Amino acid sequence: MLTVLFGLSGALVFGSGDFLGGMASKRMGAFLATGVAGVVGLFVLFGLNLFVPGEVTPETVFWGLISGVCGSLAILLLYAALAIGPMSILSPLGALISAIFPVLWAIFIAGETLAWFGYLALGIGAIAIVLVAFTLEKEAVKPRLRGIIFASISGILIGLFLIVMDQVPQGAGVYPLVFNRFVNITIMFSAVGGMALIRWAHKRGYLGRDGKPRADLVVGDKGVLDYKNGILLALGCGILDATGNALLLFGIQTGNLSVMSVLTAMYPAGTIILAAVILREKITKLQLFGMVLALAAAGLLALS
Repeated sequence: MLTVLFGLSGALVFGSGDFLGGMASKRMGAFLATGVAGVVGLFVLFGLNLFVPGEVTPETVFWGLISGVCGSLAILLLYAALAIGPMSILSPLGALISAIFPVLWAIFIAGETLAWFGYLALGIGAIAIVLVAFTLEKEAVKPRLRGIIFASISGILIGLFLIVMDQVPQGAGVYPLVFNRFVNITIMFSAVGGMALIRWAHKRGYLGRDGKPRADLVVGDKGVLDYKNGILLALGCGILDATGNALLLFGIQTGNLSVMSVLTAMYPAGTIILAAVILREKITKLQLFGMVLALAAAGLLALS
């Protein structure tokens, strides 16, 4: 029951944080948005460390650093994908891939087995990806290829992050996430200088034929900078993301990796709800059916 509680609550928190992260990325670019969120998340984790004591070991440091690399790139690409939009399509796509990847790892690498309906769930998940991301209906909110690629790679990296977190020794507390955040901050703010250079080049047309910014990771999909609102959104994102990571770690340490991976993959629910309410994003019935299949696949995987 604790695993389910941690998994579902963490998913809801993650989804809400991703929505804020995607909105922040539209205003000041995914690099800066992710970096600011990482700094805020670090302070949140320091606070949690007062209530969840842990032991720092070489294994804790190592896996924390590795998870930082995977997690940083995953969140960066996810926020960039959500900035491109539509959030209600790309978020489930990344989530489903992030759920399937650890399950495949468990089957082919760790030697775990699934019930027959677990393998059925993998097939359903593949169909769901096609319906959600590649619908041909004229009225569909069609994601761009760039957004699909970002979301897909992000899903793989999130899956790697889950696998790495499963290697963290018991009793580590939230220390692995603290080291994770140090890596996150280092990567993102090291890129800020390069971000400014790339933006300068885009504005002058050196990297774009039409002379307009095209780097979603740099200045968002529309190339419009709005640091004031972007920072506020990134602050909220950092708080939610750190809290979601802590819930994820606790769930993995109390339960099974495959179960936690699919429970965590429910995070698009929070993103979709906020995107529908705030951004008024619309999806077709076929895409909605695809998302229902994705949730059904995740549920079957959890039961398996």
